[in-house]
Amino acid sequence: MKDIASLVSQMTLEEKAALVTGASAWTTTPVERLDIPELLMSDGPHGVRRVPDVHALGAPSLPATCFPTAALLASTWDRELLYAMGQALAEEAIALGVGVLLGPGVNMKRTPLCGRNFEYFSEDPFLAGELAASLVQGVQSKGVGTSLKHYAANNQETQRMRIDAVVDERALREIYLPAFERVVKQARPWTVMCAYNKLNGTYCSEHPQLLTQILKEEWGFEGLVVSDWGAVHDRVKALQAGLDLEMPGPRPHRTQAVIDAVKSGKLDEAVLDEAVRRVLQIVFRAAETPKGGSFDVAGHHALARRVAAEGMVLLKNNGILPLIHPQRIAVIGRAAKEPHFQGGGSSHINPTQVDSPFDELQARAGDAVLTYCPGYPADDSFDQALIDEAVTAAQAAEVALLYIALPSYKESEGYDRADLDLTRQQVALIQAVSAVQPRCVVILHNGSAVVMSEWIEGVAAVLEAWMMGQAGGGAIADILYGVVNPSGKLAETFPVRLVDTPAHLNFPGENGQVRYGEGLYIGYRYYDAKQVAPLFPFGHGLSYTTFAYSNVRVSASTFRDVDGVTLSVDVTNTGRRAGKEVVQVYVRDRRCSLQRPPKELKGFAKVELQPGETKTVTIPLDFRAFAFWHPGHKQWVTEDGEFDLLIGASSADIRAQATVTLQSTLQLPSLLNRESTVREWLEDPRGRAVFEPFFQQMMAQMRAAMGGGEEEGGIGMDMTGFIMETPLVSILGFQEAMLPAPAEAIVADLLQKVHG
Repeated sequence: MKDIASLVSQMTLEEKAALVTGASAWTTTPVERLDIPELLMSDGPHGVRRVPDVHALGAPSLPATCFPTAALLASTWDRELLYAMGQALAEEAIALGVGVLLGPGVNMKRTPLCGRNFEYFSEDPFLAGELAASLVQGVQSKGVGTSLKHYAANNQETQRMRIDAVVDERALREIYLPAFERVVKQARPWTVMCAYNKLNGTYCSEHPQLLTQILKEEWGFEGLVVSDWGAVHDRVKALQAGLDLEMPGPRPHRTQAVIDAVKSGKLDEAVLDEAVRRVLQIVFRAAETPKGGSFDVAGHHALARRVAAEGMVLLKNNGILPLIHPQRIAVIGRAAKEPHFQGGGSSHINPTQVDSPFDELQARAGDAVLTYCPGYPADDSFDQALIDEAVTAAQAAEVALLYIALPSYKESEGYDRADLDLTRQQVALIQAVSAVQPRCVVILHNGSAVVMSEWIEGVAAVLEAWMMGQAGGGAIADILYGVVNPSGKLAETFPVRLVDTPAHLNFPGENGQVRYGEGLYIGYRYYDAKQVAPLFPFGHGLSYTTFAYSNVRVSASTFRDVDGVTLSVDVTNTGRRAGKEVVQVYVRDRRCSLQRPPKELKGFAKVELQPGETKTVTIPLDFRAFAFWHPGHKQWVTEDGEFDLLIGASSADIRAQATVTLQSTLQLPSLLNRESTVREWLEDPRGRAVFEPFFQQMMAQMRAAMGGGEEEGGIGMDMTGFIMETPLVSILGFQEAMLPAPAEAIVADLLQKVHG
């Protein structure tokens, strides 16, 4: 590695200003006299979208493997598999001359209406963070960088360039930042990409709390912060906030603005130097990896097929699957011959090859006769003739397979979905076919949840195949015929209705602002708290075998928060087929000083078992598994008490549990202040010690002054309830004539004793 500090000192102001703004759509500015090369970046995150002309943004890209999108990747719950996929992505990046791959995206699925959800992992920050960290580690193990995006609270496409996401501190810290934090700390991504939107009134590209205080100082991020393409509004403000590299370029007026700001004293050159240092560090790190050569096209296609099969989720199965040698199969739906395997927008890959679901099905079906009907048009029109043709084919077949793809005009980067429905034709098609052929299997191709209540009762099975990547057609056939036992589990909740979803009343906002009114309660956290049954719960996914859980044990029944606790459970394959189970561990806090969701995912493991085989699954739970963010203390906090460790096959299918007692090692200062209520004084250990001596006397005086609940002449209210929720200073104010000093002075004296 070059002596970065020496290089920075040798650079002119003009060279520094040019370096922190792109030279083209995809490259940084080289400085030939100092042998500083350019860095070439390329869109990801599930394939390398390498555009030959670095000055073109949306031009056709070079061929690369289109792996499944993040919605499917998350449904694998498989860290090792994502690491392997990351390595393959890096190999292709190297062959195509790419130094940094722009991905993965770990924004939360706040609502299934977000048009870009196919590119994001989950509604749960722990799952998203763990899987994205594995993908990043895989890519960077080969000497190619990643760009963790979009930081932060970029959870909708509507007005994404300017929308102001208003998020409370706990929701930000517990839901919208932890996936970024986990990846930064575990995988050390080379770059982090800021989001377009504003967060609580400030553009993310100009947000010092996000970019510097939290990301760089608190989490220790050592790489560079890059803008999303076109996210910078004020280059000097962005630099001061901690945004190191603006893309795309060239933008001469931005460069000049930086030069002028330094010369005028508006921008400290040390701030610019720090950005230059971070950019140079990544430029030279990328240069250490020799570029060029080729990659294993066939091997990566095979890996894409394996990944696709691992992430497809069998949502429903009445026993029809796996198929047992049907001889007449109706294959209905244009997605069978026109595979819907990726989403629209910046992640759109030019695939090396694409497997046709129909052809792959025919290869598995042997001498069976397959009859194809398109079933629905490519546009939003309604064509009854296509439905009639499909019904005729289904009646003549032993089984009907419906390949249903949510069209890109309903779901894509750049705009959000208006509803969770399939097209009117697709719904009518499924209803008509299932009415005449009960042996009907629906294969879905979509990037996020769809509603199914209009048709699901009539079909025998539903396979969620997501946006499955270029090899997904073969993966579907493998699952339908039992060559692969499905093991995918949902990384997002599928609701019964759109109105059931957590953000329904607050999405997509108005007047340039969207309020995250649901707070902590997104995804399964909301459905649990509201006791609203979803169509399919988070973590759900069926198998062709069955699993039993037994012998739960913990490393300690009582433990200190800093030590954590380890949970073990035996899992047995009680069926006749080899299969994989995802063991999910949720933590429930029995009592907390602040509201918490009923349970939260804090550990998981995917285990493969032969028929009759038992394995012990061990899952560690650390400090953070039990902690919550306390806005008063501005830190992660644990509290003494009991926690239930819930072990499930899904968030709604808890198979076993254990209860442990946590001992907090934190010594937190008192938060009592002039406005604290009587309840807060009594619940604060230090406050109670100084306040309790005259609490009872105060209560007696209040009852005498204002009357008791059932006493003659009372005012018909529970005085204790009233007093407990009222500031102490106000309660004392009612009795000031009987007090030796003004209420404010008494409270000030008590606070002095508490805080010293």
